[in-house]
Amino acid sequence: MTAPVNTSRRRHALGDISVLYLHVMARAVAAQGHDIGPDFEQFGISETLLQAPEARISIPRFMRLGHAAILRTGQPSLGLTMGALTRPIDAGLSGLAGMSAATAGEGLATIIRYSLLNSRNSRGHPRYETDRQRACFYSIRPYNRYNFFVVDSVMAGWTQFLRRMTGQHAVLEQACIEYPDQGEQAAFEAWFGCPVTFGAPENHIQIRPEIARTPSREAHPAMHRALQQQCDAQLKRIRGGWTVIDQVREKLTPMLEGQSPSLDDVAAELGMAPWTLQRQLNAEQTRFKDLLDETRRDLAADYVLETRLNFAEIAWLLGFSGPPAFHKAYRRWFGMSPGQHRQPARP
Repeated sequence: MTAPVNTSRRRHALGDISVLYLHVMARAVAAQGHDIGPDFEQFGISETLLQAPEARISIPRFMRLGHAAILRTGQPSLGLTMGALTRPIDAGLSGLAGMSAATAGEGLATIIRYSLLNSRNSRGHPRYETDRQRACFYSIRPYNRYNFFVVDSVMAGWTQFLRRMTGQHAVLEQACIEYPDQGEQAAFEAWFGCPVTFGAPENHIQIRPEIARTPSREAHPAMHRALQQQCDAQLKRIRGGWTVIDQVREKLTPMLEGQSPSLDDVAAELGMAPWTLQRQLNAEQTRFKDLLDETRRDLAADYVLETRLNFAEIAWLLGFSGPPAFHKAYRRWFGMSPGQHRQPARP
């Protein structure tokens, strides 16, 4: 007997993002002379949702909404407009904490350090390399027309933050973008004010050293400490609710690409001995093998239903030996092939 299909999950497997960024998208569309209202309605974005500061939507849903906004405006580089219109307050509490930091570099590092308060990408996390004055962004891959703008908007938003904090326009030495040039290099170099390399190994902006050290025009030491304490408390509340199962899932997901991680691999990532991790999983009445299978299942449903990646790409992202193994597992999970499951979900 075929098991019923159940795609409801405790949280978005691929990650989620704060509705605060939908306000930025709406401003960017308005700046192009259009109204994003019909797109919000199509994607079920209600006014009630927009007014809930802690509400989030899935990253794939955000990507599809951004693509709809690009089609509406006819502006492929809409992400740059979003970045230009991004304010520190659009990052919520972490944005305020960053704005009050002593220097521009410290401010951007603060926003990135507390990025989990506003978004969660299960495949990787942004980071700030203080020794190299470099801010790096991890995006869901492979790239397609749905996720180009996410990279553009984040890196442009970071650049705009540095400009706001310093009052200077030339804040970068270089910008590197993973996806290939879409015929927009001249526009990107004009906006970022520096050389832009497409097809790079990773997404990052290289900050001019003197800019990173520039005192922030919004610096406020007392408020910075107070806001950091509030950010730490919120971060602790988020992570404090994580069980060992959640922690394993958090480490498993970015390790799946092209491989099937072992318990030893995950234990090393968590900084504990394999037998310690096994004991903790036993205490929560689960096995590593089952947890790996469940993580793959949840990600597979999101990839199939919420992205347009082909099944060979999904098989590789989930660490299967090839498409046949992925198709076999998908039938076991959902009682149908990924193609059958995806078909009803297409608009």
